[in-house]
Amino acid sequence: MVPRFTSLFALFICSVLAAGCSTSLFKVKPATELPPIPSAARSVDGGAISLRVAPLLTDDDTQELFEANLPIAGILAVRLELNFQSGIPIEIKKARFRVRDNQNREWKLLSPKQAVSRIMKANGMTLYNPNFKKQFENDFGSYGLDIKTPLDSANRSRQGFLFFQTPDKQAVDGSSQLTLFVERLPQPVSVPLN
Repeated sequence: MVPRFTSLFALFICSVLAAGCSTSLFKVKPATELPPIPSAARSVDGGAISLRVAPLLTDDDTQELFEANLPIAGILAVRLELNFQSGIPIEIKKARFRVRDNQNREWKLLSPKQAVSRIMKANGMTLYNPNFKKQFENDFGSYGLDIKTPLDSANRSRQGFLFFQTPDKQAVDGSSQLTLFVERLPQPVSVPLN
């Protein structure tokens, strides 16, 4: 009776561990379910390109999209839409995106992969299945703004998120006045974020 109970208990433990290891670290909502940027979003013209910036996400919004609280992790998600107006193709990868606060501190631009590492560190995640981290990186990365493909008459518009880290790696403080600066476009632009 004892050996049978032991083997059933071992099978139960293995089943629980396998079930726990069959999901992603965070359940990221599919990027296709993201609603369009509201028409009331801030917009600015940068010569041959126009830029629209969606209102900043709340803690609840980030929790719903990424199942993670980005502001607590010190990450600001800025949702942009880039629209090609006319002229020669624009190499977005050459553009420089910066965020500055009202104390003139620059926030570091993070790749989606770097943002995932920061989220995991902020949540104290040190033991995890590497495959699930990779899945989380892929799901989270689907929200990132494609800056590798040039904007031209064939690829007129795109949208996605840019992720910025606070200068001191502390939680995002809602009282800071933030401004997005984009340089190395046909014309430099700046947009207040809040």
